[in-house]
Amino acid sequence: MATQYRSEKLEKAFAALSKNYRGLDVDLYAVSREKRQTTPVMEGDFMASLSVPTHAGQRHGHPTYAVFKYNDIKAVLQDAATFTSGFIAKGLGTFFGGDGLIIIAMDGDQHRKARGLLQPVFTPQSVNPWRVEIERSIREEFIAPLVPNKRADLMDFALYFPIRVIYALIGFPQENIGDFYEYAAMGLTILAGPKNDPAEEEAARQNAVSASQGLYDAVIKLVAQRRAEGANGDDLISRLIRAEFEARRLDDMEIATFVRSLVAAGGETTTRTFSSVMTLLLQRPALLARVRDDRSLVSKLIDEAIRFEPTSTVKVRQAARDVEIGGVKIPQGALVQCVIASANRDEDVFENADEFDIDRKLKPSFTFGYGPHMCIGQFVAKLELSAAVNAVLDLFPNLRLDPDQPAPEIQGGQLRGASSIPVIWD
Repeated sequence: MATQYRSEKLEKAFAALSKNYRGLDVDLYAVSREKRQTTPVMEGDFMASLSVPTHAGQRHGHPTYAVFKYNDIKAVLQDAATFTSGFIAKGLGTFFGGDGLIIIAMDGDQHRKARGLLQPVFTPQSVNPWRVEIERSIREEFIAPLVPNKRADLMDFALYFPIRVIYALIGFPQENIGDFYEYAAMGLTILAGPKNDPAEEEAARQNAVSASQGLYDAVIKLVAQRRAEGANGDDLISRLIRAEFEARRLDDMEIATFVRSLVAAGGETTTRTFSSVMTLLLQRPALLARVRDDRSLVSKLIDEAIRFEPTSTVKVRQAARDVEIGGVKIPQGALVQCVIASANRDEDVFENADEFDIDRKLKPSFTFGYGPHMCIGQFVAKLELSAAVNAVLDLFPNLRLDPDQPAPEIQGGQLRGASSIPVIWD
């Protein structure tokens, strides 16, 4: 990869974020399987027991429950009136500065209206015009330069290409790509804010708020520039300026706030998902050959990898009233940890759930969420993943794991992925 794409600050921020959410070295899936069988709705903070912080922060003061079964989690995620997200504004949201009002922390009519403005920009029909540029960028800028080397660590470019894609889609000037890697590092610093140790969390909060403000300042300047130019382009910011829902449009602050959160979260989740997709594929040479020869299977590969190894293993909600889940009474105000990694391998829903099988009958998994808060950017992410997988298979003939290097390993109590994927090709 060309040296101009390297950012030491970005790589350090990514490593720090991974470490922050790694937690204990336990078999998350074995623990979840046992919970599904014995305690499908558990009283207590499951993620804290794994030494993993959550979006709620550590000083929320609410009783906490964890849910492990698919149908229970589905019921929670689709009922946004009973199970709300506003508490995130007082947790992760505070690391963004201001009132902490990011879209994942919105509820009710406020969330519906914000979603109504943002969602049309990210439908498959809206995203498809970006396809050619996304594929060109990933292939020509990141993967083709590596071909003569005949060996690489796939993670060396996996951290960069999703950020490069977001950068282009947002509409930042192409000559300033180096600056944007610095902005992305700021975004990762924000996400790494929540800690298990309250003393560490306060120092992290100060760093995150500072990074958040720097990122906001960069984005708001570009939003104002695009608006002054008439916002006629196909870039994300111009589209958001033009977006209208129920006779309302977004103001500059709302656009900048949303784009800032996209910079923070949109890149690293795609990086981790790509790491899991490629690890699972490379561990299975027969499947690798099959997908290489039949690219119609790439989408199935991605969908199954997303089920089998979700990047985000838990999503948290708060009970707006006294409620019951699986026969367990949940008091109003309690936090409910939906363990996605468990739901995605629930044997009552997925046959041979612990097997990686791209031919299984497709059923919804919860990696991108479910219900009103389902991930807005999932179609962009899948487009990036498909482009990257196809480019690697096209340009690296006889791709295989490097036998002289440690095999890749997917890790993390939350934000799962592989940190290194050494490969060789002919």
